[in-house]
Amino acid sequence: MITHIRVKNFKSWKDSGKRELAPLTGFFGTNSSGKSSLLQMLLLFKQTIGTDEILFFGDENSLVNLGNFPEVIHGHKTNEPLTLEFGCKPRNPFTIEDFQPGGYDLSTDSSLDVDSFVFETTILWRDEKLFVQDACYRFVDENKVLTLEDKHSEKIYGEPYLSETTRSPISQFASEFKKLFDHVYYLGPTRVHPQRDYHWEKTHPKEIDMWGNKAVDVLLSARVRQLTTAHNGKGVPIEERVSKWLQKLELADSFSLVPKGSLDDNNYEVRIRKSDNSAEVTLADMGHGVADLFPLLVHCCYVPEGSTLILEQPGIHLHPKAQADLADLFLEVIKERNLQILVESHSEHLLTRLQRRVAEKLINRKNVALHFCRNIDGVSTIEQLKVKKSGEIENWPDNFFGDVMGDMFAMTDVQIEGMTEQETED
Repeated sequence: MITHIRVKNFKSWKDSGKRELAPLTGFFGTNSSGKSSLLQMLLLFKQTIGTDEILFFGDENSLVNLGNFPEVIHGHKTNEPLTLEFGCKPRNPFTIEDFQPGGYDLSTDSSLDVDSFVFETTILWRDEKLFVQDACYRFVDENKVLTLEDKHSEKIYGEPYLSETTRSPISQFASEFKKLFDHVYYLGPTRVHPQRDYHWEKTHPKEIDMWGNKAVDVLLSARVRQLTTAHNGKGVPIEERVSKWLQKLELADSFSLVPKGSLDDNNYEVRIRKSDNSAEVTLADMGHGVADLFPLLVHCCYVPEGSTLILEQPGIHLHPKAQADLADLFLEVIKERNLQILVESHSEHLLTRLQRRVAEKLINRKNVALHFCRNIDGVSTIEQLKVKKSGEIENWPDNFFGDVMGDMFAMTDVQIEGMTEQETED
């Protein structure tokens, strides 16, 4: 799990400060307030890992395309350093063998158990090139620091642990850092348009991709491999859980993935029945809400347990009740599948349901982190919302979801004015 992030001089962020992330973390705020930028920072590292770049800013096929350093650095001030920090809690603690506080010595028998650590790096732009000024891992509890010495040829986070001949502390930390980001998955706000039928090449994708393109391939792969997802402590077929959630959100009575033509053709249809008495139709004949939600449900049930899921505007095409019910979906997969959910949203209904579940003690408020972002004169700021045991938010920002009360008062004034005018005419 990613336990915190901090960014300095990244896009609209001069300094985000240390921002705590929980199993369920929500980012709220107005448009262009910096919410997406914080998530983009994570995606930037996700797509950099595995490349030979210091930072891979992306292209048309990557998770995020940020252009280049001059476009990313705050205020386009290329002489300023870019600093990124991540708190990391591996799913399983690991042991640093032959550890020495001042470095490491493979001839000793000392070792150190690590269950959490922080990675921090500072990057410079000089002569049209990127350079690593500082990069280090440090222990959260012991406050011991290891620094990457080769700042120009190594990967920014170090060379991962490969074999007994590379078993340095840096390589072990790099392996755990890489493993953590290998299990970060992203679903963007724009989903692929649903089709009437799908052809399966008998592939077994690792994920459904950022647009949800491979949702059907994933389901068919899971069917063949008899993969299950956790529910009430048991493993149930992923298709069954997707169908149940469509019912819970009152978007469909049933869902099925059926062959079209000969089985050897590997062509399939996603069939949806809106109600118990209605006819089955294809996913393409349903509204945007079902089509957009379908990849999200598959994603939550399919990614490996312990993964981090980044979701942008997940309920953008859903009606208010379904937006609220999304909160319950997230709470289920956090509990049952040990997922971490990072969500950017404008949904008042999703937030209200989360507050209710805190009040009902269905989730510990310590497992929820809610942040509100603002942008003032081109600089983003962020405030963590303080949630009471009752679910109430102590520091509710002004006009959090618009001026609802102001609109109601204004409407009442107009109605009173109209009644007065009517009485005058009578």
